[in-house]
Amino acid sequence: MSIQVNGREISSREINIESAHHQEPGADPRHAWRRAAVALTVRELMLQRARQVDLTVPDDPEGQDAALDALVEREVNMPAAEEDECRRWYEQNLEAFRSPDLVEVRHILLAAAPEDMDGRDVAREQAEALLSRLEQEPRAFPAMAAAHSRCSSSAEGGHLGQVSRGQTVPEFEDVVLRLPVGLAGRPVETRYGFHVVEVLQRIPGEQLPFDAAKTKIKEYLEERTRRRAIHQYIRLLAGEADIKGIDLDASESMLIQ
Repeated sequence: MSIQVNGREISSREINIESAHHQEPGADPRHAWRRAAVALTVRELMLQRARQVDLTVPDDPEGQDAALDALVEREVNMPAAEEDECRRWYEQNLEAFRSPDLVEVRHILLAAAPEDMDGRDVAREQAEALLSRLEQEPRAFPAMAAAHSRCSSSAEGGHLGQVSRGQTVPEFEDVVLRLPVGLAGRPVETRYGFHVVEVLQRIPGEQLPFDAAKTKIKEYLEERTRRRAIHQYIRLLAGEADIKGIDLDASESMLIQ
């Protein structure tokens, strides 16, 4: 199936070639074909507009890209993000500008597969027994980790180093990042089994000041504005064009990208 933009044909062959740049692993090839069709249609709309406003449009792709950049620069209003806007964004998203909390932790893993219910019962009992011993012999943690832990950290006395959000499995972090310094009062359960945990140190995250974050916020807000403005510009061009073979209104999410 071909597409026509103001009488200019985009062939199925062109779309098939372009679709190679839009294919995602495991995704339906038809989705890639659709994205390619939208991309080529939008490109053709903008190239035609560039010629209408007397911009030089070379035959080579790199030259055409430059012409499209010049068209956007000429016809799309891109207001700069003012400092007040940047500050509002910062204040509404403080957590994004905070360094992560860290905990220095060591553990003893009593391993059991998630589906092995009997094995998990045994692992829990073993973890509780080790925890009882450690409450009486806290200095024995490295030796017990070396003897009982099924984690490679056993060679380091169970020491995992400093852990922050996203470095281990969520069910481990959800508990450990809230624990006070010291031996945890009960084993921590994860998909890997049960962990006897000791928090050695807590390092609270720090808030990045606005002045340090301002440049990145400005870049983000201006890029977001740019995408929206170009999207609206493309919709305007499409509304004035004679397009056959594709419905850009039905491709709204792809058009935004």
